Amino acid sequence: MTRRRKLITILVLLVVGVVSAMDHAGVFGHRGGDRRTYHDVLATVTYAADGDTIDVDIPDGNRDVTRIRLWGVDCPEIAHGEGEPGAHFGREATDFVRGEIVGRRVRLVLDPNRRSRDKYGRLLAYVYLADTGELLNEMLVQRGLAYADRRFPHVFKRRFVSIEKKVIKQRIGLWAEVTPEQMPGWRQRMDAAGAW
Repeated sequence: MTRRRKLITILVLLVVGVVSAMDHAGVFGHRGGDRRTYHDVLATVTYAADGDTIDVDIPDGNRDVTRIRLWGVDCPEIAHGEGEPGAHFGREATDFVRGEIVGRRVRLVLDPNRRSRDKYGRLLAYVYLADTGELLNEMLVQRGLAYADRRFPHVFKRRFVSIEKKVIKQRIGLWAEVTPEQMPGWRQRMDAAGAW
């Protein structure tokens, strides 16, 4: 092998190694081992930051827990600072998850067609209750505690939107009194654009 070929081979191997390490670290929007680590795995919910963000007892890097963002739904926000108002029905969504889900075993499922992490490093997942098989993401939409998130494609998008339409007609949960101004900005923009 010529010296030039050896140099090219070494450079190619070096680039492949660096890109692989960056991919595994999540630089490209996902972590290479997330599917192996989390898909179809049982865990216990240890905390609910709000209605659509939970922690489970699986270590994640230097953290003792993994932060999960429920994929395909968007719960109203709670107040994050003293004196700040929360969004309409944010407290109800958070209270439901904290009261009904924290401490329970769940099965995590990753969307096969999407990246596994959001821009904040949270794992994007569908969360099934291990004892009943119910899908938490769907439960939140059914109870009027979350919006069906139409911003991104996902495997349950049509199903969640269909459920939401029924819940709106029945005025369940947040839909009993929500005004357009109380909805999240993305929802207001989509409504204004007629993007349904």
